[in-house]
Amino acid sequence: MQAINVTRKKTLANVLSVADTIFSSLIGLLGKRNLPLGEGLWLVPCQSIHTMWMRFPIDVIFLDNDKTVVHLIENMKPFRISRHVSRARSAIELPAYTVSSTQTQLEDQIEITEG
Repeated sequence: MQAINVTRKKTLANVLSVADTIFSSLIGLLGKRNLPLGEGLWLVPCQSIHTMWMRFPIDVIFLDNDKTVVHLIENMKPFRISRHVSRARSAIELPAYTVSSTQTQLEDQIEITEG
């Protein structure tokens, strides 16, 4: 799968994995040494995330049902917990600095495609 910011015409992730079960969401990115540029993890459903026991910082984009950006976290360090985002229905975890490099902002429209 791929994640594309259609508002900015920028690719967020060329390789997007999906965590859509309790088990896959709990595991998330744990155990990975890094998250290479162009990769990401889409957590469905999701209203908050944590980076406990992770080894690297990440960017997080929270999306509503229409895949509109409702909250952004940039460069979230390991061993942190995000706030609860009540409007969010999913979240995309991406390499740190992806949000700034793609100029992603609140209210941008994200498209998730098979790719």
